[in-house]
Amino acid sequence: MTAPLLDPDAAAIAAAVADMPSMRERGIHAVRQALEGAPRPPGLPAVDRIEDRIVTGPHGDIPVRVYRPVPGDGLPAVVYLHGGGMCMGSIDSFEPVARCLAHDSGAVVVSVGYRLAPEHPPPAQFDDAWAATRWVAEHAIELGADPNRLAVAGDSAGGTLAAAVALAARDRGGPAIGCQVLIYPGLDRDLAAASMTAYADAPILSGDDVRYLNELADAGLGHPSSPYRIPAYAADLTGLPPAIVVTAECDPIRDWGERYATRLRDARVQTTITRCPGVHHGFVLQAGYLARGRLALAETGALLRAKFTHPLHLKEDA
Repeated sequence: MTAPLLDPDAAAIAAAVADMPSMRERGIHAVRQALEGAPRPPGLPAVDRIEDRIVTGPHGDIPVRVYRPVPGDGLPAVVYLHGGGMCMGSIDSFEPVARCLAHDSGAVVVSVGYRLAPEHPPPAQFDDAWAATRWVAEHAIELGADPNRLAVAGDSAGGTLAAAVALAARDRGGPAIGCQVLIYPGLDRDLAAASMTAYADAPILSGDDVRYLNELADAGLGHPSSPYRIPAYAADLTGLPPAIVVTAECDPIRDWGERYATRLRDARVQTTITRCPGVHHGFVLQAGYLARGRLALAETGALLRAKFTHPLHLKEDA
């Protein structure tokens, strides 16, 4: 196994949680409470307006929170899907990421409070993400957004959902998505990946944490086979929207995101892949404390601005 070569600020966080029992030992309810009770990081950027809305989905109401970075209409829109292994997290606990994405990209960000496993078995998480994305596309003008400039974004499990929504939008004939942002996404189930072995004892997310969250996410239904649950299982990645993929060096699931990015590139999807050294899984949620977290969100926002300003509207030759 590889000892994580963490940046000093990331190493300080790792040291603070070094004696914490694993997620499996604590149990998902305690892990959820710790996440929801974590203090708000300092220095969050201001936005013009925040509004809570309700979206109707196939399993009932879905709460969303809309962040408008500046006054005015016709802004781009980003559907943001939070992390948490499909089993934890909320629009409250992941507000730092949503707020930074809105500020850094200049887009209206709609953060989705999708249902969590195991209480809500799959595909409830995907169904909520898909319903919310369609709602944003259909209500873009009402939200002060441009329906022709829509992206999906997510970190960790949210990156899984964002990639799945991009696949579904391609397969189902829309809505048109101009970019997919996948931040240390959980796109695979390959427990033999080199990064899973090298960083099995990484801070914040260990190899056993990955296994435990996967067990909960499956909700007793067995190993998933649908690419809308595990995007790496998609046989064909052609025709997908341009991708921004961000990974963390000291993350057991690092290789999942990087291999998917390589497959996107090989499928002729314009893809930007950034591996952030010296940090662990979850580092953008801790951007208030981690220099590379702030930089990663700022870079992602800048790339989104570029893609919204210069959209690709290309057709493959018949």
